[in-house]
Amino acid sequence: KSLNYLNNILAKIEAIDANVLEAIMLNTAGYVSECTGDNIFAIKDGVIYTPPTEAGILHGVTRSFVMNDIAPSLGYRVENRMMKIDELVAADEVFLTGTAAEIIGVSRIDEHTIGNGGVGPITLALSKAFRARVAEHAPED
Repeated sequence: KSLNYLNNILAKIEAIDANVLEAIMLNTAGYVSECTGDNIFAIKDGVIYTPPTEAGILHGVTRSFVMNDIAPSLGYRVENRMMKIDELVAADEVFLTGTAAEIIGVSRIDEHTIGNGGVGPITLALSKAFRARVAEHAPED
């Protein structure tokens, strides 16, 4: 993993020019690593998958929180796994995690609709649990 984010910035510019919100980054072996500013997850048959550190990902705080706390607390198994883009397209749900994004569902990858084209039920449950957990620890006004 490099601390040089030029590739990410250029990919984000290309995404904006293509009128999409995010770009999926692949590593040199052609495996999914992350997005330009977020970690990526796929859900298939109730199991949550995310690229492992060996894929060249940034160790996101929100990613760790979802993997090690939120998902298990809801009874979901999370597996680190190398993934190709066609596996993302075939997933039941895809979502991104990041400090600013928190948890955000993905409805399309290129011309492919993910799931039913909306935010899936597992992604919604994770997002709801995430926000509840954050609210528990937010300082009072």
